Amino acid sequence: LITTAGFEDVLFIGRQNRPALYDFMVQKPAPIILRNHIFGVRERMAYDGKVILPLEEQDIEDALEFCRSLKPESVAICFLHSYANPEHEVFMQKRLSDALNIPVTTSSSVLPEFREYERLCTTLINAYLNPVVGNYISRLSRRVKGTGLYIQQSNGGCLPADSMGDRAVTTLLSGPAGGVQAAWRQAESMGIDNIITFDMGGTSTDVSLCSGGLTYTRDYRIDDYPVALPIIDIHTVGAGGGSIAWIDRGGLMQVGPRSAGADPGPVCYGKGSEITVTDANLFLGRLRAESFLGGGMRLYTHRLEPAFEELGAHIGLDARETALGVISLVNNSMVQAIRAVSVERGYDPVSFSLFCYGGAAGLHACEVADALEIRRIIVPERAGVFSAQGMADADLVFERSAALVIRGAEHREDEIEEHINSLVEALKAEVSGSGNIHGQEFIKSEAFVDCRYHGQSFELTIKWGPNWRERFENLHRRLYGHAFSDRGLEVTAVRVKVIVERRCPRSERNLFAENYDMSRLPEFVPDDSLVDEVIFSKGPEKVNIVSRVSIEENFRVIGPAVIIDDFTTVLIPETWSAANLSESLVLEKYVW
Repeated sequence: LITTAGFEDVLFIGRQNRPALYDFMVQKPAPIILRNHIFGVRERMAYDGKVILPLEEQDIEDALEFCRSLKPESVAICFLHSYANPEHEVFMQKRLSDALNIPVTTSSSVLPEFREYERLCTTLINAYLNPVVGNYISRLSRRVKGTGLYIQQSNGGCLPADSMGDRAVTTLLSGPAGGVQAAWRQAESMGIDNIITFDMGGTSTDVSLCSGGLTYTRDYRIDDYPVALPIIDIHTVGAGGGSIAWIDRGGLMQVGPRSAGADPGPVCYGKGSEITVTDANLFLGRLRAESFLGGGMRLYTHRLEPAFEELGAHIGLDARETALGVISLVNNSMVQAIRAVSVERGYDPVSFSLFCYGGAAGLHACEVADALEIRRIIVPERAGVFSAQGMADADLVFERSAALVIRGAEHREDEIEEHINSLVEALKAEVSGSGNIHGQEFIKSEAFVDCRYHGQSFELTIKWGPNWRERFENLHRRLYGHAFSDRGLEVTAVRVKVIVERRCPRSERNLFAENYDMSRLPEFVPDDSLVDEVIFSKGPEKVNIVSRVSIEENFRVIGPAVIIDDFTTVLIPETWSAANLSESLVLEKYVW
């Protein structure tokens, strides 16, 4: 790290706020970079971009010598107030790049905004990832030469590979973001405005709330270090099919966050020895051994009962009670995750639909929805690979921001518009200069401002346009319970987004734009229905085992039932029904 002399310890000082205020034994996360890998150069920029202390040739040579002595894979440059004037960073980057021939990241290109600690951490994480991500993209580009290669970003959009440059940090949550983007797009086409996405895979569950659109955050943290870029607001818990059940020192059973992975995997895979959520679902009859991975993978069901008996012996439970306890604990973890993105942010989950995907989500969706009093669940086709499908369908999204301080913003709208237009034009030039973008796509732009009342320390990001002040006050009122209609506003940054819509074919049925009555649909009763026993919390029940592909369009299956396909398994308790509608299973609560 090359930084302004006197600011070498910003990373280690951090912020004064702590996750546990009175915990004297708190352990700080490992530093992103060692202290002896940080070098301060004599240069100084004022907050308004004026040069106080110029960058001298000798300081550049000293920085070069420091880097040569360490032989790093990557260098980060973060100078004080470079968001106001990046001149020193740009010059230092050119000299280091030419001399060292390694990736050099500048904070003014990654996050040209104030707040030193957040800007420094985001720049360091980008520099940390750049060699790995950059080399991967280079290798992949060579192998698929002549085709259009796009890289998914954490904001839900993608970029041409040759436009990624030094933006590795924008891929941090790219996988889960693809799923949220696809879920919102499909829900919108069905006429549903409010969804909570529920993505349960092998190691974790990712949830996100969409109320009239995607929800973004600039307060994402990785190992407690901030990444202050716009990222789809996704909350993750260590609750997946491979999450391991274990007994803690107090004698209580816990599930996760440790995962068995794919190898050795759950006990039923034949190699693992630690009970997982997948094992519990299989033991309780909810997961079908003969249908696992489309029938292409053998499961060792005979290993389950002894394993559950051994685990249950530690807490005085039999095998069945232990398996039900595993399901109950993992469901509770996922309920808490959904409450974190809804109730804790002023939303009532009752007014939302639960949009489920990932290989394991369908087995837990109804029980999770019951705990939250959610009455509608959507399970898309190909749910097990839905995030990948979202990536393939994602639009291209180019983003840029600029820091500024405009007080009395309500009286200076023209000035704000000038800054926005300048960024839009710069982004459109970037779009036109990018490879793999052809003339048939539709380009649109969106603008946002970071806004706060005079005297506040933190901002809210709102969409720019007519009635922008009203939008700010409505958001402020929802988050904090009040608004000051007579107080002046201050804009601290402008953000623009240029979107290239790729016009992928999408289903447009708009089912729920009006009051759609699913209860009137005829019941589907397959000729070759298999009946088997599934164990619920109140005891075993006989259920219908139904193939998803056999369910006719606009028919519904009445619970209890298990619906299976090659991508996921969906458990339907007795108070739910599932209809085949608009390329999705739509589940609704019919007894409340």
